[in-house]
Amino acid sequence: MSSWPSGISAITLFTEDLAATKHFYRDVFGLPVSYEDDASAVFNFGNTIVNLLTVTAAPELIEPAVVGDPAAESHSQFTIEVDDVDAMCADLTARGVELLNGPMNRPWGVRTASFRDPGGHIWEIAH
Repeated sequence: MSSWPSGISAITLFTEDLAATKHFYRDVFGLPVSYEDDASAVFNFGNTIVNLLTVTAAPELIEPAVVGDPAAESHSQFTIEVDDVDAMCADLTARGVELLNGPMNRPWGVRTASFRDPGGHIWEIAH
């Protein structure tokens, strides 16, 4: 029997506007769509895939839980390591991304900045 966990293979993010969120991921992360249908778009982030799924298709996956309101609160953050946070912030801003914070030096020795995708999911870049 293999040890568990060995890594995260997929993250599914629910979105009200699949077209806008898919456009955001293509433009901001510079990734091609690796799979899509009417309810989802999948992006490959190295060893992890991110599946953007419409909120109308989400209940099938999570019932009896319900999809939360993206405007209500943030409950997660996804971090991507970059070589230069300041340069990446300049690039993101040039692409029309509004930073939530940063770039800033954190007390634990990491420089970070964060932004939100159209579905309300928070992404952090860090070095």
